[in-house]
Amino acid sequence: GYRTGGTIHVVINNQIGYTTLPEDYRSTRYSTDVAKMLMVPIFHVHGEDPEALVHIFQLAVDYRWEFGKDVVIDVVCYRRYGHNEGDEPYFTQPQMYEQIRQRPSLHRIYADKLIEEKVVQPGDIETITETVNTRLNTAYDTVHGSECPFPFPEFYENWQEIEADFSHTPVNTGVRKETLISLAQQLNTVPEGLALNPKLERLLQKRLQAVQSGYGLDWSGAEALAFASLLTEGFPIRLSGQDSGRGTFSQRHSVLVDIQSGKKYVPLNALGKKQASFAVYDSLLSEAGVLGFEYGYSLAQPHGLVLWEAQFGDFVNNAQSIIDLFIASGESKWQRLSGLVLLLPHGFEGLGPEHSSARPERFLQLCAADNIQVCYPTTPAQYFHLLRRQVKSKFRKPLVTLTPKSLLRLPAAVSTIDELTQGSFQTIIDDTNTLKDPKTVLFCSGKIYYELAARRMDLESTDIAILRIEQFYPFPRELLSTVVKKYSGARQWCWVQEEPENMGGWQFIRPRLEEVIKQSLIYIGRPAVSSPATGFPVIFRREQNEIIEKAVGPPVSSQQQAEVS
Repeated sequence: GYRTGGTIHVVINNQIGYTTLPEDYRSTRYSTDVAKMLMVPIFHVHGEDPEALVHIFQLAVDYRWEFGKDVVIDVVCYRRYGHNEGDEPYFTQPQMYEQIRQRPSLHRIYADKLIEEKVVQPGDIETITETVNTRLNTAYDTVHGSECPFPFPEFYENWQEIEADFSHTPVNTGVRKETLISLAQQLNTVPEGLALNPKLERLLQKRLQAVQSGYGLDWSGAEALAFASLLTEGFPIRLSGQDSGRGTFSQRHSVLVDIQSGKKYVPLNALGKKQASFAVYDSLLSEAGVLGFEYGYSLAQPHGLVLWEAQFGDFVNNAQSIIDLFIASGESKWQRLSGLVLLLPHGFEGLGPEHSSARPERFLQLCAADNIQVCYPTTPAQYFHLLRRQVKSKFRKPLVTLTPKSLLRLPAAVSTIDELTQGSFQTIIDDTNTLKDPKTVLFCSGKIYYELAARRMDLESTDIAILRIEQFYPFPRELLSTVVKKYSGARQWCWVQEEPENMGGWQFIRPRLEEVIKQSLIYIGRPAVSSPATGFPVIFRREQNEIIEKAVGPPVSSQQQAEVS
């Protein structure tokens, strides 16, 4: 899943400037010795020999072309000045920099060589130098002027039809019911002779029955239908992650294995000759490396769905540099668009600080100028429409999706087939109950909605409305303004989350909601902490119940006990 036909790795080895000595930053003779484990050619080239560099690079290209393997080039050079003009390398490396100061510049070294070999005349060097200096001075004056035009980069031809500006206009992502039923039959019927695990057979039967009956469609079933519908419409899909074929929570099963022969069968690649390709890869355990690869892949694939899935959302922190430097800011820095999707399992369920939070607050902190999308869908139908919207839209923006864990099998968290046949992804979901005059409005996002709704049902409360924010960013302000008008009589507006106060959506959502409702928003959730979640189930349940009780009220049993006493 990560073959490139060979990569040419170039190390610009400037001795790490002058800040660290070789004996301090490596234990080997060469900085490229780590590449010896790849069993590929490693070339060490003098940085002051341009012709040797050209020769080695041509040799590297020829080797890669012939054998399809990696090549490593170690360009041994030095930094003539400090990290900037104000740095003084003499403070820490006086002997080394005394020798560097005495050496002529590379331009002068190569010019003298060409003159000595009678390749050029001294006058030619002066002309070339003057031309280059004029060009550099012009560029310098331009960037220091009142206007600095930025040329639009010409990258791949297949990006010409893609727009850069985000749009809140709903995209029709529904699929005909007959098509969904047909796809479900293909996805959940295995070839004759393929021996499946009995549990998988029951799972496939359940998925098919949900589609045929029209009710009870779970998350994995909705995802499979979203993938299948896109594939048959000509959109290729690439999914990678540390356990993506099976699904971390044993929910996806996009690759079926014969228990007798070990033969693999991928239903999503058996939808017909005209379908696009579906590729799923169980990746290595380097989140930064894999996510960087997927980001690069998405740059060359605007008309396909490219997804990276974290085994748990918490593990995305190991790829923070890729998110900060490329995904969140690539468009701003280089005008590079990407439709990469991040699937990050998120939710507090008592599993401890390393298996609870995808750190949504970090992504929300990066949001500006409509650079990324951050969504937290609460139903399988919403997830279905969100995946389809990503490639059916005219624009491309990275999509950060907080995906479910316990909701994968929660009986209440299912959808009907009709919800997939029409409409689009809803950035806000209004309360589905008919409420005359609610006194309290609860805003929330994600898994906690089901706990709030269940407690409200138990209490038979009719004065509490629950609104779901399904898309944090770009923030759907206009839609929210329309939705909240019906709750003008509410006395209390609250934001409810299971994440601690210094995490989750609270810090991001508060000023935006208060701007719309024109009132102060009350926070209901865990207090600010340094570690996201507890790993003790008893403590978790107590904390979770305190949130639900404060938002909706104590459970019926507690009220009855209070009345008796």
